[in-house]
Order: sequence, then C-alpha cells, then structure tokens
Amino acid sequence: METVRLILLFVHILGFAALFGGLLVQARLPEKVVNAAMRDGSGTAFVAGLALVGVLEAGDFDGPSYAKVTVKLVIGLVILALVMANVRKERIPQGLWALLLALTVINIGVAVFWSSAHV
Repeated sequence: METVRLILLFVHILGFAALFGGLLVQARLPEKVVNAAMRDGSGTAFVAGLALVGVLEAGDFDGPSYAKVTVKLVIGLVILALVMANVRKERIPQGLWALLLALTVINIGVAVFWSSAHV
C-alpha cells in the first residue's frame, strides 16, 4: 500500500507541476489562455489527490487530516472548474490567470506547510 501511496503522491505532484508550469510559461505574454498543461495538470492533480485520500483511508496509515484535505479539495475543485470553464476560450482575462496562479501556489503551500503525517 505504501508503494501505491507514493506513486499517487508522485502523480499528484506532477499534476501540480504541469498546472504551475502551464501558468508560468505565460507570465510575460500579453494574452493568456488555458493551455493543455493547465488543463491536464489540474485534472491529474485533482484525481490523483482524491485517489491518494482513498488509499490513506483504506491503508494502514494514520489517516488523512480531514481539515487539510477539505481545504485542498475546495481549492483544487475551484481551480479545475475555472480551467475547464475557460478551456475553449481564445484568451482569458489577466485577473483570472492571476487568480489561477494564486490558487495554485496557495494549494501547494497548504500541502507543504500544513503539517500532517501523509497528506
């Protein structure tokens, strides 16, 4: 079960890296879009995160911190919804791009700085 947890954690981190990279690559561009990295990264991070919580629940672990999981779930769902709602648009407003970047950084910060055993 530990191997599955580590694989899911790895995929979850890769998803956020793709989302973050997809946002950062547009930092100097005057017009922002929802690119494939943002779309795929947000979906991958969200699904892998849900699976990770399931593995933590089912395994011989202490269990996830439900407060932390709830915060990350809500932020991740907002990111996913905003990305998917704007995926077909030619461009997105600068404010939406900044909001997506801020939410992504906050979600990563919650993961890193909110101490718990596994999640």
